[in-house]
Amino acid sequence: MINHAAILSEYLGNDLSKISNELDKLIISCEGEINSKIIEKNIGISKDFNVFELQNALGKKNIVQVNRIIKYFNLNNKTHPLILTINSLFSFFQKVLIYKQLRSKSRSEIASSLKVNPYFLSQYELASNNYSVNQLQFIFTYIKEYELRMKGVNNKNTSHQSLLIELIFKILHT
Repeated sequence: MINHAAILSEYLGNDLSKISNELDKLIISCEGEINSKIIEKNIGISKDFNVFELQNALGKKNIVQVNRIIKYFNLNNKTHPLILTINSLFSFFQKVLIYKQLRSKSRSEIASSLKVNPYFLSQYELASNNYSVNQLQFIFTYIKEYELRMKGVNNKNTSHQSLLIELIFKILHT
């Protein structure tokens, strides 16, 4: 069973007033059981356009989906700032690397080590199958490079939008 609190957190982040407002909307509009489809419909969230879907698409190496998401991010860079995206990607690939090292453990031990809901382990499993340790090392190097470039180091005039496109391209083609 999907943890609906995790879904809300994934979609809305950790802004408690925003979460409270959205829960109030759900309570008013729903008469029956709340499920993920009702959450998506009533909160008006498109899963295709958040950092978690970007991570999922990168884990699958779904180039078309990744490009849709980064196009949306670049059109909405105030709600999807590059620094937050880079930090999320670092965290995601760090967990993929840890997953690769813990494969022999139980699902609950892996979830505990990654500090994620066991429901999301399949995402890390898939990504760990699609990226070797060597590729992950290159990805960490790229993430560090683009974080510095975003801050102006060795980058005089490349926009954040272009930096995101370059970083994602390198990740996908490593």
